[in-house]
Amino acid sequence: MKYLYLLYADESKMPHPGTPAFDAQNFKAGDPVQASKTSKTVRVRNGQTQATDGPFNKTGDQLVGFYVIEAADLDEAVKYAAKCPVAFVGAMEVRPIFQM
Repeated sequence: MKYLYLLYADESKMPHPGTPAFDAQNFKAGDPVQASKTSKTVRVRNGQTQATDGPFNKTGDQLVGFYVIEAADLDEAVKYAAKCPVAFVGAMEVRPIFQM
């Protein structure tokens, strides 16, 4: 089954793309994202689109990237997540991906 990792951390503490810290087993897809200052948060309320600068986040960490991995079950996906560098400096949300 495929799982999505959403990576949240302080951008300044993240390893750079191309370093060994980005190596991962069972890796299917993913990319780091640009700095949070480049983002917009979009909401539609009462038919009006609102786009505000920056992320909407109460923790202080930023979304720094995502991975799609293959694992047998959620327990295995969590085990792999615990080996990812961002887990040591931030947080990782692990979600099963619907099979379409």
